[in-house]
Amino acid sequence: MPSAVGRARRTFEPFARVLLALVLVACSGPTHEPGPPEAPYDPLALPEAVDSNPDPHIFETTLEARVENLELIAGTTTPVWTYDGLLPGPLIRVAVGDRLIVHFTNDLPEETTIHWHGLRIPNDMDGVPDVTQPGVMPGGSFTYDFTVPDAGTYWYHPHYDSAEQVGYGLYGPIVVTDPNEPKDLGSEHVLVLSDMNLNPDGSLIPGDDAGDLGTLFGREGNTFLVNGKVNPLVTVPSGSRQRWRMINAAKSRYYQVGIQGQTFTRIGGDDGFIAAPQPLDRVVITPAQRADVVFDVALPPSSQVPVLWIPYDRGFGSVEFRNSATIFTLATDDHAPVTPPPLPALSRDIEPIDVSSATTQYLQLTENDQDGHVMLGINGVPGSQAQPLMAGVGDTQIWVVENTMDWSHPFHIHGFFFQVLDTNGVPPAVAEWRDTADVTVYGTTRLAVKFTDRPGMWMFHCHILDHADAGMMGMVHLHP
Repeated sequence: MPSAVGRARRTFEPFARVLLALVLVACSGPTHEPGPPEAPYDPLALPEAVDSNPDPHIFETTLEARVENLELIAGTTTPVWTYDGLLPGPLIRVAVGDRLIVHFTNDLPEETTIHWHGLRIPNDMDGVPDVTQPGVMPGGSFTYDFTVPDAGTYWYHPHYDSAEQVGYGLYGPIVVTDPNEPKDLGSEHVLVLSDMNLNPDGSLIPGDDAGDLGTLFGREGNTFLVNGKVNPLVTVPSGSRQRWRMINAAKSRYYQVGIQGQTFTRIGGDDGFIAAPQPLDRVVITPAQRADVVFDVALPPSSQVPVLWIPYDRGFGSVEFRNSATIFTLATDDHAPVTPPPLPALSRDIEPIDVSSATTQYLQLTENDQDGHVMLGINGVPGSQAQPLMAGVGDTQIWVVENTMDWSHPFHIHGFFFQVLDTNGVPPAVAEWRDTADVTVYGTTRLAVKFTDRPGMWMFHCHILDHADAGMMGMVHLHP
């Protein structure tokens, strides 16, 4: 017997697709036209967390979640959900091997936690409420304390009502430095890319906007943000080398970033450097992924060019009737062009995971009907009802992740990096460690993961957070 969702889809799909296309026209770019570019200063500079511990290898700080009225649209204020009153939260910069201690307090109107996305840390520090820790209630506190084992670009965000809380502004960047990495990689900016869904008066549009259609597509915001700002003007020397550590903190939007006439070299991803530099005309970052890119600015002095969000095909409605939009404006000063030194040789030895004795897990990303509403899940079961996958410390597994839906899914595993073996039978262009991989429309991604240590219950889920909250998540029980 066809499900209620299936019957409704056949009956109303022509109307729904037209309606969704019209909705997407409205949200394909900012509905609030950005004003003139801001005055030339460094608007992308992020406030950094303050270390209160005198030990050079212990970074100890405080972090408070609270609602703060911030001006995102000129002349209005928005009640943004923040860490320390900032959007994004303060940049946490530590060195590989450092101990990080964060004394967290919750001054929000609801429960929350912090998940340290991409960091290989103990299970009880992972920030999943009622699984790895109790939720932090309003007025409550929790201390996160762990050692940071890997260099790279990471981020932090809540894991309670995550689509709503991240969508309202709760996210922040982490950079873990390696003193041995090459020095001539350019002037560094950490770019936290996101969006927010705002009314013209600056108020937040509710997180359940557009009902089941919004859930299926994933709710993209109508206001593009980079480091919490709308279309800032960023001025750099002509010819200078730039290093952008890019984080996609949007709850649903894929970022395809391009600059007319500019090429990039991708040197890193989710877990630090990739095996070899990868030249790109555009940089694609799914929700939750990171990209570390360098480039020499191909602009003459006293010129400007938009840094563009370019529609990316992640399924039905993602490119139809949609135009590129400006994320921010890149400008050059009026001095003669500089000539950076040659880019140092970059490589990383990434040994393929030995899968000769691996076991295989089969996961289908599915859509079902529950009480007349969309329910998403894995293998037909929402996360709240699913039995955990089983693994033992030291096990190697191949996960075959099959997408049965009209939209792509950025698939994320907590606590462990993996290697993508192939997507639709095609191996990746360059070897790298990932924590999030794109599973394309009706496609299949095979990934290899070795569960080396840290037993406990580890979450996996689609990082379109509307999909995760609708049930597309599960747990792997890693036993000693």
